[in-house]
Amino acid sequence: MPDKLTAQHRSWNMSRIKNKDTSIEIKVRRWLFAHGFRFRKNVKKLPGHPDVVLKKYNTVIFIHGCFWHRHEDCKDATTPKTRVEFWTEKFKRNIDNDMKAVNELECMGWNVIVVWQCEIERNYEEAMNRIKSNLLENKYK
Repeated sequence: MPDKLTAQHRSWNMSRIKNKDTSIEIKVRRWLFAHGFRFRKNVKKLPGHPDVVLKKYNTVIFIHGCFWHRHEDCKDATTPKTRVEFWTEKFKRNIDNDMKAVNELECMGWNVIVVWQCEIERNYEEAMNRIKSNLLENKYK
């Protein structure tokens, strides 16, 4: 099925997709702040520019969208039907960059937590409790 949008309109739509301060990031940060966790956001000096950095807990949190970061076995990680080769390469680069950032951060001694968009949307309390227990466990290491 051909795309119903012009190339210019599709480009405009894609340019409106945010790469930081997304609704799920804000939701996670509000929960963390409300529960007494203090943090920095989008720290550019760290590999991958983590969404949340909790220095006191030596922990960084990446909040990944399932589509862009290719959450395995997730119904939201679909591949567009047009320009499949382009999208496949784009997603591969995203995954490679994610793995590189996680490896570099772990080598630097950071605890890395990855939270997926679908986790937050479907099991919010469970996802946040997982983050909290990970933070508290890492605080006493």
